[in-house]
This record gives sequence, structure tokens and C-alpha cells, in this order.
Amino acid sequence: MAKLLCGVALLPLLICILVAAPCVINATINCGEVTILLTPCIPFGIFGGTVPPDCCKGIKGLNAAQNASVADRRTACSCIQEGAARIPGINYDRINTLGDLCGSPCPYKVYPSTNCSEVS
Repeated sequence: MAKLLCGVALLPLLICILVAAPCVINATINCGEVTILLTPCIPFGIFGGTVPPDCCKGIKGLNAAQNASVADRRTACSCIQEGAARIPGINYDRINTLGDLCGSPCPYKVYPSTNCSEVS
């Protein structure tokens, strides 16, 4: 229970960190939008368990938005990568399962080593 409360207490800080993540220029999607869509996924990325419905709604919204262009996919990748790197205890293998778990697979996987500029 204390672990859950600690995670919930960190959410406002994590949201601020994600909003400040750098983004690729010339895209129609931005890190603020990515943050809004994916914030409900943070507890799953740290603790696991059941994927919140709002997380799946965000995943589907992000996939719909980033299908517009390669620049959008690269921006989303960079935003996710930079934001996730700032979240203590994030499990990259777990967050990379979210697309499949939500029925909206992502066309790339995000890890610290992912080169988002190569996402097509």
C-alpha cells in the first residue's frame, strides 16, 4: 500500500517532467499531448497489474495521432523515451506491451537505446 501511495504522490511531479521532455520539430503532435494521453499508463509502467481503461484510451489516441506522419511517430517516440527516462522504476518491457494489451499495437518499441530518429 505504501508503494502505491508513493507512486500516486509522484504522479504530479512525473507529469511536469514529461511535459518538459524535448520534442522533434515539424510534427503536429507534441510532448504535451503525448503526456496527457499516456499519464494514465504510468502506474502500470511502474507497478504492473491491470491496465487502466484510460491508459488504453490514451494508447489508441496516440496511435491514431502519430499515424499522420513519420515526424509524428518520431516525436511521439522521443517524448515517450525522454519522459520514461525520468520516471523512477519504469519497466520498459512492461510499457512496450501496452499497445498489444490495449489492442492498438505501436509500430516501434521504446527503450533507452532506441534511436527515435530512425523510426519510420
